[in-house]
Amino acid sequence: MRTSISEKTRLRALIDAEARRAGFDAVAVTTPDSIPRAPARLAEFVADGFHGSMGWIAETLERRAEPSTLWPEVRSIVVLAMNYGPDHDPRDILEKRDRGAISVYARNRDYHDVMKGRLKEIAGKVVAKAGGDVKVFVDTAPVMEKPLAEAAGLGWQGKHTNLVSRAHGSWLFLGTIFTTAELEPDAAEVDHCGSCRACLDACPTNAFPVPYRLDARRCISYLTIENKGPIPHEFRAAIGNRIYGCDDCLAACPWNKFASAASEAKLAAREDLREPALADLLRLDDAAFRAFFAGSPVKRIGRDRFVRNVLIAAGNSADAALKPVVRRLLDDASPLVRGAAIWALSRLLPDDDLEGLAATGLKTEGDATVRDEWLSALNQREGA
Repeated sequence: MRTSISEKTRLRALIDAEARRAGFDAVAVTTPDSIPRAPARLAEFVADGFHGSMGWIAETLERRAEPSTLWPEVRSIVVLAMNYGPDHDPRDILEKRDRGAISVYARNRDYHDVMKGRLKEIAGKVVAKAGGDVKVFVDTAPVMEKPLAEAAGLGWQGKHTNLVSRAHGSWLFLGTIFTTAELEPDAAEVDHCGSCRACLDACPTNAFPVPYRLDARRCISYLTIENKGPIPHEFRAAIGNRIYGCDDCLAACPWNKFASAASEAKLAAREDLREPALADLLRLDDAAFRAFFAGSPVKRIGRDRFVRNVLIAAGNSADAALKPVVRRLLDDASPLVRGAAIWALSRLLPDDDLEGLAATGLKTEGDATVRDEWLSALNQREGA
């Protein structure tokens, strides 16, 4: 849809004003052909297997890498950012081993719900002003928001592959409005990482094989959220008390010194999610889990995967007070939970107690994966 210069200026002013009114902290514009290197980078990521079990990335490769393939009519892409910066260093909780560390972004309302309605309102104003058509996306469609945000000038993809902003550090949620209107694009941002490697060195599981590349299979966020099976043994100790996601690489970025705490109340941390006690979380059944995490991104992984994560944290806690509640989970209906409980007890119980439980467990356990956890626990003790 052809748009005159004066119409472009008025439309951009409208978008900027509506974005501010809706609580967005930054807005910029780019074009659908502005990320020419994205297809090759994404293809390499998938070819190397770095996407792990996230098969939907491979399945949507072409549409994800090329905005015009996703929607051929798009002429401009408006990228909007909302600050979710914490009011403290999220790494402080890592020393409190009887508490669970939930990623900053998941400590209150689901950002998809917070942002999408507001983006639709802005998009509606764009259509009312300029006509044409629009589509709104918030991390729910095959859209490469971070490269588009860099092309639009909102920041740059740092060595941890996340967007870094000189104004907001690493704490930005991104959404996009695809429109058939032609808007003047903003200048792309350039990389300001220099020789810094703070984010790379901060990663507990060495998930960055080289700067600017992430092997998701080693990332704690992937392991505790996307991964549906048992957490691989090699990463369990390194996970510490991180029970949903990880902020270490984000928090380590020096550009965060310019960041501010989130102003959107729905993104500010709930008090009961700042430092939840592992003992309380281990007692959650499915109904209690759904109630406690209503409206939170945590809810989407389900109770079993979440309790699996909490059990890994319990095993890393050295907290003997957790033994009774962990032991009860040996009888949980979920094999995923039972297996994680075995590992936790192998770290919390003395040899004689563990061997007695293992003898019973190997006689009664019908799930092969859980039986393997018993055998692994015994073998680990013998090799110690």
